Amino acid sequence: MGERLGRTDGRDSKAGSHPSVIGHGTWMDKIAYELIKREEALGRSLDIIRTESGLGASGIPHIGSMADAVRAYGIVMALREMGYRAESIAFTDDMDGLRRVPAGFPKYLEEYLLMPVSSIPDPFGCHGSFSEHISGMLREALDYAGVEYVFKSGREAYASGILSEAIHKILLNSDKIGKIIVEFTGQEKYLKVLPYFAICRNCGRIYTTQSYKYDPEKRVVYYKCNGVEIKGKWYNGCGYEGVADIRRDDGKLAWKTEFATRWSALNIRFEAYGKDIADSVKVNDWVSKNILGYEPPMHVRYELFLDRSGRKISKSAGNVFTPQEWYKYGLPQSLLLLFFKRVVGTRIISYETIPRMMDELDYLEDVYFNKVKIDNFMEREKLRGLYLYSNLLKPPPKPSSHIPHSLIVDLSLVAPENKREEFIISRLSKYGYKIEERELKKIRLAINYAKDFGVVKKEPVTLTNMEREAIVELTNAISQARSPNEIQNAIFITARRYNINPPEFFKKLYQIFLGRDYGPRLGPYLWDVGIDKTVETLKELIRK
Repeated sequence: MGERLGRTDGRDSKAGSHPSVIGHGTWMDKIAYELIKREEALGRSLDIIRTESGLGASGIPHIGSMADAVRAYGIVMALREMGYRAESIAFTDDMDGLRRVPAGFPKYLEEYLLMPVSSIPDPFGCHGSFSEHISGMLREALDYAGVEYVFKSGREAYASGILSEAIHKILLNSDKIGKIIVEFTGQEKYLKVLPYFAICRNCGRIYTTQSYKYDPEKRVVYYKCNGVEIKGKWYNGCGYEGVADIRRDDGKLAWKTEFATRWSALNIRFEAYGKDIADSVKVNDWVSKNILGYEPPMHVRYELFLDRSGRKISKSAGNVFTPQEWYKYGLPQSLLLLFFKRVVGTRIISYETIPRMMDELDYLEDVYFNKVKIDNFMEREKLRGLYLYSNLLKPPPKPSSHIPHSLIVDLSLVAPENKREEFIISRLSKYGYKIEERELKKIRLAINYAKDFGVVKKEPVTLTNMEREAIVELTNAISQARSPNEIQNAIFITARRYNINPPEFFKKLYQIFLGRDYGPRLGPYLWDVGIDKTVETLKELIRK
């Protein structure tokens, strides 16, 4: 066993203060615990435990692309909390060929289709290649969130020769692997060709070549550039015949065998995957164990992110939602919370997800600092753990002022256009909120949201018959109010007239206007939002 390190909060590293809670009570702690048990059973060294994620380099990175790397780092943090040395490898697939030009990129890139993305110049001139530009966007998003990782370039890995022994073994057993691929996936392609794509030395393309023979003495693959059909479209080859040295970056393995080489060469112990590549992972597990003699890493299969129409968030679908767009409207901790909240189950995301995550982050902070009481111990530990991991185990020393995101957005919509920030700060201060640096960041993000999307969509509020009658009367009273105090008093008077507990009536109104159970003093807030807008909101609710 390797050297054990201390946990950040000084508690027992194997479990929380309750015997049934592992670590901080999250799914990451559970997986880290199971991973250690698995490695101990395998008898492998625990000096350092590596997780891995793949960084796509052929299309604009989206939320799902970042999730892989963030969750891999989540397991690393949980392992470190258990006292083990751990690190996360972010491996970029920069030997993959460009299959389509991403939206917003110059059309002339079509002349580079099917070339390795690391061989294509950066069309914007700010990076060394197309792949560096794309992976740079994702690395920028990870760095901004504070996620730690060790970057590995696929091209550099092939060029250095660290994968060559594994490639050699795979090509020697290509017949056997071809049959396994048929058995596991039904794909017969690799019964006829080697699972290796050479880069054509003449035209520079990678998928147009077919590798048909391997010379184990010279460690070279023989190929011909014949052409290829991809998604119903035929791409002509140039007819060139040549050889590719497996000890250099002359080509790459097919995905159905490449993962296994990375795992064995880099000593990877954990890698999650999406259901869209489940077949490839299944084949790679077999290759790793039976051909390379390396027990494959522990896996977790996660579901995919979908847009509001139920389509997968992907580069090819053209519905990419980037981390940079999230950062325009929400704190990085809110995005980390989205990733850490759970690992299984399909997630539907849109811009409306951002205010919800911002408010949920505030709620978790209240739980963490014991401002909200959770009776169930395990649930409380899990929520506290989620807050810790969303802050990368570096929580703030004290809670911030929890200003509802929707409140700031609504104030922004009624603020003078050239003095939005000053107006909002003055109103929030009047409501009793203390404005410091963290609050100022949230205000600026909410202003961005208001400019681009308007009001924050809130959950529907149901009313009893008594509450509905009370709201009708309150609407009439507010329409005639001449001051914030008159609005505040009208709420109390209406609640008592209809025998509704005033705190419960206020709670219902907060749900209507802010989408949560509490908020600032309602009279001054509704006065600032405006009588007309307040009355219209209540009338719309009554009409439903």
